[in-house]
Amino acid sequence: MNGKSILITGGTGSFGKAFTKFILKKYKKIKRLVIFSRDELKQSEMARTFSKDEYPSIRYFIGDVRDLDRISRALNKIDIVIHAAALKQVPVAEYNPIEFIKTNVVGAQNLIEACLNNKVKKVIALSTDKACAPINLYGATKLCSDKLFIAANNYSGKDCSFSIVRYGNVLGSRGSVLPILSKFKTKGVFGLTSDEMTRFSITLEEGVKVVDWSIKNLSGGDLVVPKIPSYHILDLIKAMKLKNKYKIVGIRKGEKIHEEMITVADSQTTYEINKYFVILPDNTQKILKKFKKKFAKMKKVKSNFNYNSEKNNEFLSVLDLKDLIKKFTLI
Repeated sequence: MNGKSILITGGTGSFGKAFTKFILKKYKKIKRLVIFSRDELKQSEMARTFSKDEYPSIRYFIGDVRDLDRISRALNKIDIVIHAAALKQVPVAEYNPIEFIKTNVVGAQNLIEACLNNKVKKVIALSTDKACAPINLYGATKLCSDKLFIAANNYSGKDCSFSIVRYGNVLGSRGSVLPILSKFKTKGVFGLTSDEMTRFSITLEEGVKVVDWSIKNLSGGDLVVPKIPSYHILDLIKAMKLKNKYKIVGIRKGEKIHEEMITVADSQTTYEINKYFVILPDNTQKILKKFKKKFAKMKKVKSNFNYNSEKNNEFLSVLDLKDLIKKFTLI
């Protein structure tokens, strides 16, 4: 990515800040790094950490993906876009659906059009396990967003490629389960949907590495899913010493007991490549040839394969979770 200009939508969020730190450290000769977000306070705070004096390539651009004109202006002479902007809170989406549609769906289409008009070379859009067989509004908007980005390859030709990165809950990010549960360490009781619940787990640093790999290896229309561990919610509660701090409240609207990232239907075009699964588009042959040149040992998954948090091959233990929690200074 040295010599390239990169823009991150939602650049002041948890992922955006982690990716910015990674990029500025690993790619010293990056031409320009544009932080695009709608929150001027967060931009001001981020600019104190990553100042223009210390990092001459960085730029801060106030804007919203809902605004086509603004995102078009921001993309001038940009080579690579990382799309991290989204509204994400599941319960909030159920009561404010149109706002999530405006940002997650209309915003995605605005970005696609702006990228095509500005001759951007590559777009990596961040997705979520909630987009796989969605049962809530947030997941449905992200699935729609994924479909828009994949379909964009049909009319972008060789000029611009659009790919997806899908992963699970980012441990320790803003709005994730760790900071929420940590508030109950000293007082109060929280409601738990089910003591059988499982979730995928990934750290911000791991998520950043997946995106870096995707920029280098995805070629458009493809969707990458990293192999990541799961955890039992009760093990997380034990690790955080919250064993007597919860009560079972039953299933909440839009919530699953277990999450899924690859369905049986997806398995027909899913391939295993080292630490990743890659779901290829329906017209796979051309892309498949490219992947096989790079990854000779890639293999197709079984036709009945699905990847969900309950049946995962790898689970974090209570000790594993304690070690991760310590990194976020929550215990």
